[in-house]
Amino acid sequence: MPDSGLHDSRPAESGPASVLLVEDDLPIRDSLGEALTEEGFDVSTAGNGAEALERLRSGRLPSVIVLDLMMPVMDGWDFRQEQLGDPALRDIPVVVVSAVGFSGETIRMQFGDVAVFSKPVPYFDLLVVLRRACGPAVATPVV
Repeated sequence: MPDSGLHDSRPAESGPASVLLVEDDLPIRDSLGEALTEEGFDVSTAGNGAEALERLRSGRLPSVIVLDLMMPVMDGWDFRQEQLGDPALRDIPVVVVSAVGFSGETIRMQFGDVAVFSKPVPYFDLLVVLRRACGPAVATPVV
């Protein structure tokens, strides 16, 4: 399993666990969003960090954010800096998913305690981390 240093002590909210998927690649955003929805997550999406901040500041806060690093307009690095600087947003767990070859240690130097996955995403490992971040709000589907 990839290095997933995500630890969250926030209580689970009522209703389905929600994920904000921040990804500029439309086919990845659509397919991953659809797959997570089928797993029982309430998924919203954003195409870049600025759009993600707008969603976060104007709506219901997600249980977890899945964040790409390299995006136009506002990349994941700048998004995370803004998120950490906002008391209303800084405690939302983040899972980094990126094709860029930064090491987990390099990412955590700026991002803090986050799970890090390289693309292509190891989907079942990602699910484990998302379920851990969301707590009991997401049941493991019966196969």
